[in-house]
Amino acid sequence: MISAKGYAAQTPTTSLAPFTFERRDPGPRDVAIQIKYCGVCHSDIHLTRNEWGGSGFPMVPGHEIIGRVTAVGSNVTKFKTGDRAGVGCMVDSCRTCPNCADGEEQYCSTGTTFTYNSPDIKNGGQTYGGYSNMIVVDEAFALRVSPKLDPASAAPLLCAGITTYSPLRHWNAGPGKTVGIVGLGGLGHMALQFARSFGAHVIQFTTSPSKKADALRLGAHEVVMVNDPNALAARKSSLDLIVDTVSAPHDLAGLLLTLRRDGSMVLVGVPPEAPQVPPGALIFGRRSLAGSLIGGIRETQEMLDYCAEHAIASQIETIPIQKINEAYDRVLKSDVKFRFVIDMATL
Repeated sequence: MISAKGYAAQTPTTSLAPFTFERRDPGPRDVAIQIKYCGVCHSDIHLTRNEWGGSGFPMVPGHEIIGRVTAVGSNVTKFKTGDRAGVGCMVDSCRTCPNCADGEEQYCSTGTTFTYNSPDIKNGGQTYGGYSNMIVVDEAFALRVSPKLDPASAAPLLCAGITTYSPLRHWNAGPGKTVGIVGLGGLGHMALQFARSFGAHVIQFTTSPSKKADALRLGAHEVVMVNDPNALAARKSSLDLIVDTVSAPHDLAGLLLTLRRDGSMVLVGVPPEAPQVPPGALIFGRRSLAGSLIGGIRETQEMLDYCAEHAIASQIETIPIQKINEAYDRVLKSDVKFRFVIDMATL
């Protein structure tokens, strides 16, 4: 075993603090990665505070990881020592079920092993994430990261990037489509950039007039105040797709009515309370309400390569690990543009 260090929550009500633990020695198919940067995802907050239930402690969060390979197993072919590598939200799956066979490991029928807060089928106990100095992962679940990408701003691509890229690709956002993005935070600002890059006409929905300038700068064609009934009514039955990134309770009814017949609204944010959905907003228009998780490893690699070729990255604020608890509080206040990334050299 290898001694590792990081920051962990010991209970749902305690602050994150220094923590030492062990990683496994690299096996034949494993790569060891020195973590350089780790993004801060809103789900880190939900899980460390047990807001969704099922959290295990101590918990080392973090699933937006960029680093350098420091060791490779004897059978590794994808990486060599010194390569840049990324690790996203998952580190293993059964690899044999129909979902895994389709390259959709995030929907593994027998249970995806997530980067943290999952049963660790190789070590026992539970998995520990990227708020740490190093990680060991099967090469099949590590991603190649182009030197064209800035490593710090690339870190959030491993969750915020793929979480928004995947539904936009699945629901065919592109030329001739009008796409709405709800929320302009860590997820929303990525969805906006992707939708614009794919060639869609993009409408940014927000409750904050102060975000209009940022939305336009990032590529929105229009900005609509979602809390203005007249503004929503003016867009009735005009959108093909909505990607809703908001993780706080909010009304869906008015947004659903902006969809055309057969339009779809896709939820990627996870509010703590179930939303109220009026059936009529779906029935009268044959509209669909759907959800999407992250993407599989194949699609995540595709997304990273797309970002490298099209100069797409997360807008970030870099912090030392010692400010992680302050960063959590600021995320909840929407006081970040648009993603915190931890410089792990400060650990």
